[in-house]
Amino acid sequence: MKVFITREIPEIAFKLLRMNKIPFDYFKEDKPIPRKLLLQKVKNCDALISLLTEKIDKELIDEMSKCKIIANYAVGYNNIDINYAKQKKIIVTNTPDVLTESTADLTMTLALCCARRIIEGEKLLRNRKFKGWKPKLLLGTELKNKNFGIIGAGRIGSAVAIRAKSFGTNIIYYDNKRNLSIEKRTGAKKVSLKKLLGNSDIASIHLPLNNKTYHLINKDRLNLMKKSAILINTSRGEIIDEIALIKGLRNNNLFAVGMDVFENEPKINPALLKFPNVLVIPHLGSATKEARDGMAILAVKNVINVLKRKPPLTPVF
Repeated sequence: MKVFITREIPEIAFKLLRMNKIPFDYFKEDKPIPRKLLLQKVKNCDALISLLTEKIDKELIDEMSKCKIIANYAVGYNNIDINYAKQKKIIVTNTPDVLTESTADLTMTLALCCARRIIEGEKLLRNRKFKGWKPKLLLGTELKNKNFGIIGAGRIGSAVAIRAKSFGTNIIYYDNKRNLSIEKRTGAKKVSLKKLLGNSDIASIHLPLNNKTYHLINKDRLNLMKKSAILINTSRGEIIDEIALIKGLRNNNLFAVGMDVFENEPKINPALLKFPNVLVIPHLGSATKEARDGMAILAVKNVINVLKRKPPLTPVF
């Protein structure tokens, strides 16, 4: 049995594989593995641990004649051709739950920084332009009594709702299914996407990327939002039409935007960097030791189970 890992992940993953006497190899440079090399490496592997940066498409899967499992080191799996993997009888797993708390924490960090104009204030000081306290200097907004909209009330969206409620907000959410648990815990109300966008003071996106959610937040839907609203995205960049967002920002249609993910990541539209009310960070949602270790453990446990002919812990189909 042999496992290939497309990039170095936390050491706990390697320890688990060694403990179970499963040989492994991994790409040792801290960047996405070159496509040609990846195509070579997967030929003889029994299991693949992949990152979102790798496109696991038909071409790659056709090279994986021995592979029994693709364990994605992420909660999302839009980088994998799920239907073709299933056709080839390859199990696909992800890493849900273990990154919920870290991503929810970061979402609230973005919301608070946008609401209180923290980045603008920090830049003011760094540029030595702070001349002292002023009554109208960088006035932000409080969260109390504001409408906090959750777009996608799954694990992460629910965790964000609980956090947001502690700030005294009113929770509304949009989802295909009713979330009775979050309604009970926070008093949240399920509404249409149109109503959520029109009524939210803060709208936070927590949806997977698929054909239905690609550019879900487009020009028409952005135009529904209040000019005093804050938009947060810690899910997938492609859910927001960035060209439409930039046009809206130029027209002062939003108070602030907080983005952890981008449409053409890792490339960022340079226009976004010109707006003082746009907070951008480099995909840090799960960037805590606890979350990344948890993701590594879960990915490897999925691999071990499948190679030992046991059921995977978190299959995606």
